[in-house]
Amino acid sequence: MTNAHSVPAVSVKRLDADGIDLFYREAGPSTAPVALLLHGFPSSSHMYRDLIPRLADKYRVIAPDLPGFGFTNVPENRKYTYSFDALAETMSAFVEKMGLERYALYVFDYGAPVGFRLALKYPDRVSALISQNGNAYEEGLGDAWDPIRKYWAEPTAAHRKVVHDAILNFEGTKFQYIHGVSNPDDIAPESYTLDAALLERPGQKDIQLDLFLDYQSNLKLYPTFQKFFRDVRPPTLAIWGKNDPFFLPPGAEAYRRDNPDAVVTLLDTGHFALETHVEEIAAAMHEFLARNLKS
Repeated sequence: MTNAHSVPAVSVKRLDADGIDLFYREAGPSTAPVALLLHGFPSSSHMYRDLIPRLADKYRVIAPDLPGFGFTNVPENRKYTYSFDALAETMSAFVEKMGLERYALYVFDYGAPVGFRLALKYPDRVSALISQNGNAYEEGLGDAWDPIRKYWAEPTAAHRKVVHDAILNFEGTKFQYIHGVSNPDDIAPESYTLDAALLERPGQKDIQLDLFLDYQSNLKLYPTFQKFFRDVRPPTLAIWGKNDPFFLPPGAEAYRRDNPDAVVTLLDTGHFALETHVEEIAAAMHEFLARNLKS
């Protein structure tokens, strides 16, 4: 019989930072080294539901919901501008309010440009970097970005509608979870069903379309992110679902170009690698962090 106390409890909490009611998940000893987990589109900290307890025996694990995602609430009178700069500023305020002075940074998808901006602001706070399909290189961008590239080139109502119709619906969300997975039935339906349901809230799709348009700002910062990897050389693990149509394996391999000590691991799965390979990712993180972090 499994001892119920052997699995660390995960708490759900709220905190006011940057004028926003931020939802986050937390587990692990308060005095342990911190792992800060930043999610991507169209998900939330829910994507880390299985990873958090697997890390929380040795680490204080914190996973917030970004503004515009999950269960974080942005008051209407806040007049929030949904851009990657703004998301990073909010995460900076969150980190300050939480008193996080050092953390291993786990980034995925949108969490990468948010987390890398945070790293540029506080380079000495990053004890390690784990990038799971979190891109910082042009060669990592797949053909799946083509409709969004056209939207960048000509941000017309027609191109906005093409992106809306292609991505911001149940099938578009489900595709991101099941594409590249050898057995799509292995993916728990509550994952993409929750994301799709939250996308249907009033105003939500306009928020996402604004962020799609602003994603081009991240490409302009890629050289700056890469300089950070070269200059600071944080211990880096790039662990990647190699069948991801959005962020390709060359984006993982490229971390070695700027940090030759980076560890690159490719998994036979898709974009949301945690849905199928949480055990492998947790084991790789434990081994990597034990080797690179000092309490």
